[in-house]
Amino acid sequence: MITTKREYKYYLDQDRLASSINGKGFLYQIKEFLFPNYIWKFIRLMRKYEYLKNTNQGLFGKIQLIFVRIAYRRISLKLGFSIPVNVFGPGLSIPHYGTIVVNPAAKVGKNCRLHVGVNIGASAGSLKAPEIGDNVYIGPGVIMYGDITIVNNITIGANSTVNKSFTEEGVVIAGSPAKIVKTQFPVWWQNNRLSL
Repeated sequence: MITTKREYKYYLDQDRLASSINGKGFLYQIKEFLFPNYIWKFIRLMRKYEYLKNTNQGLFGKIQLIFVRIAYRRISLKLGFSIPVNVFGPGLSIPHYGTIVVNPAAKVGKNCRLHVGVNIGASAGSLKAPEIGDNVYIGPGVIMYGDITIVNNITIGANSTVNKSFTEEGVVIAGSPAKIVKTQFPVWWQNNRLSL
């Protein structure tokens, strides 16, 4: 959860690395103006929203929060994302736009790659949603629900239904219902992350 300006910048840097966004400067600004990356804009707005919501910025911050919330809602609808704030750790990567639904009670660690068609929710009649560790790859069409735990360094195959906890690191889970199909699988992200 972002509570300081330093954490806000750190989250953005990690998200930029995970999303392979490289470049700042004048040429990058022209490219963004002509060919905007709406997913990167969504992630930036989400982090700004989290920062403003979790910190006391005074009257100006409250006014800014209203405008950021409106912009965040608009781009969420445009991209098909239903992703609440304060759920994902730093290093979020969303490669494609399309329907993604995440329950506000879910908690996801750092370096998560989230594909289209993913639904992370609670079981019927329950308020508890999945708790997902660090460095997890969630393939297209994955459905995860209930009071479950997914530990670090797990790859979840496309169109899997995950309704139980997985506590072994470095595995691939797939199927409906999901089960371990491969062990000692390499992690999806690179080791060039920044430290806080």
